[in-house]
Amino acid sequence: MSHIRRFRETDRADVAEICLKTGDGGQDATGMHGSDELLADIFALPYVDLEPETCFVVDTGERVSGYIVCAADTGAFVERYRSEWLPAFTQKYQDLEPSNILEMGLDPDRMIIEELGDYPAHLHIDLLPELQGQGMGRALMRTLLAELRERGVPGVHLGVSPSNTNAVAFYKKLGFRPLPSDAGAGSLLGICTDAVV
Repeated sequence: MSHIRRFRETDRADVAEICLKTGDGGQDATGMHGSDELLADIFALPYVDLEPETCFVVDTGERVSGYIVCAADTGAFVERYRSEWLPAFTQKYQDLEPSNILEMGLDPDRMIIEELGDYPAHLHIDLLPELQGQGMGRALMRTLLAELRERGVPGVHLGVSPSNTNAVAFYKKLGFRPLPSDAGAGSLLGICTDAVV
C-alpha cells in the first residue's frame, strides 16, 4: 500500500530516476539533454540535499514512485544553491553542450520572482505514470502545505509548462492561480498554504 513519508537519503536514486522519467512534460526524458543526470541535478537533488526537511515521497513498499520537493524560503535557497551546489554542478557539466536546461541550472537567480513576499516557497512534484490518478499528487501537496503552514510560510509557487496540460489541469483543480508577474503566460502559479486541497 502506497504511503507518504519524509524523504530519506536512501531515496535519492529513486528521486533522480523519477525526475528523469517524467522530465519531458510528464513523459520520459531519457537521452534528451546530453546527460540523463542533468534534470535531477537542477530540479530535484539540490532540494533533497539542501532542504530535505521539506521533501516528501510516495513509498509503494518496493520503491519510491513519486515526490514533492520544496524550498521553504526561495531567497535563502538561491544563496545556498549558489554557494553549496553550483560549484560542483558547473564543474560536472563544463563540457556539456549549451542548452536552455543547462542555463537554468547555471542561473539560480531565475528562481527569484516578484511575488516572493506572499509566495516565498517553491516546489517541484513528480509522480511516475503508474501512480497518477490515484490521489497521491493531492496527498503530497496536502502534506507539504501542512508542513509549510507549521513553519509560518504563507504561500508557495511553482513553474509549469503550459503545454503540460495534465499538470496545468491538476494545479488549477487544487486551487493554484496564475501570479501577476507571469504576464498571462500561465506558467507561474501560486497557492496560499492555508488553502484546502
